[in-house]
Amino acid sequence: MERYKTILSIAGSDSSAGAGIQADIKTIAALQCYACTVITAVTAQNTQGVQSIHTIPADEIKKQLQSIVDDIEIDAVKIGMLGNIESIKVVVEFLKQHQLPNIVLDPVMVATSGDSLFDTTALEILKNELIPISNLVTPNVSEAAVLLDGETISNDTMRDSTVRLGLKYNVPILLKGGHMVGKDSKDYLFIDLDSEIHQLAAPTIDSQNTHGTGCTLSSAIASFLAKGMNLEQAVLKAKGYITQSIGAGKYLTLGKGHGPVHHFWEFWD
Repeated sequence: MERYKTILSIAGSDSSAGAGIQADIKTIAALQCYACTVITAVTAQNTQGVQSIHTIPADEIKKQLQSIVDDIEIDAVKIGMLGNIESIKVVVEFLKQHQLPNIVLDPVMVATSGDSLFDTTALEILKNELIPISNLVTPNVSEAAVLLDGETISNDTMRDSTVRLGLKYNVPILLKGGHMVGKDSKDYLFIDLDSEIHQLAAPTIDSQNTHGTGCTLSSAIASFLAKGMNLEQAVLKAKGYITQSIGAGKYLTLGKGHGPVHHFWEFWD
């Protein structure tokens, strides 16, 4: 009997369902994989912003993780919002112990609305312990600047910044340029020094419905990795999926602020 390709999403819950765990589940399902989840925080959130964040106790996060791996085989892991030192430590310890494959880390620090989602005191442990055990890290420009100790990143320096990130942390990096100004949305993929630096460009789509783009992209990459693609192939396919999702979501409305992308554009009649 054939087994599901299964992705474990470790992230926070978004009550408006545009980002976080809910966006991960939609993305993974749209790409015909199966989503298991470990919830690290519960947010009161809508398209206009984040009203509150309740962090799940670290012991409960550990119980969720253990419950999953006791029963279900995992093909890839997507990590989003963790929020504090205790949560990061539990996740790091667990991943090291169980050697789960294809770990995609979206280092969530700030929501699309501009609201902070990250306890800054946890930054060093994220840098020193979680990033090094990941198979791909997918920061946006703002997050990359933090990871590079405040370096200013522009359209002209994105490629070099991607390389510096990869060398600094010794992991593959996908630096996302979706928030940069320009006619094209350019991302840069660094795998290792022996590989070409890949530029992934797509026309910039003028839409305010961009809530959850980072969650969606990282979950899509994890899904394609679970299906057996290599890193370059998975990133290219995921870039295409998120571009289509943003384009389709432009024509639908939800709420009064930044609406979601359209995860199920391929199946929408």
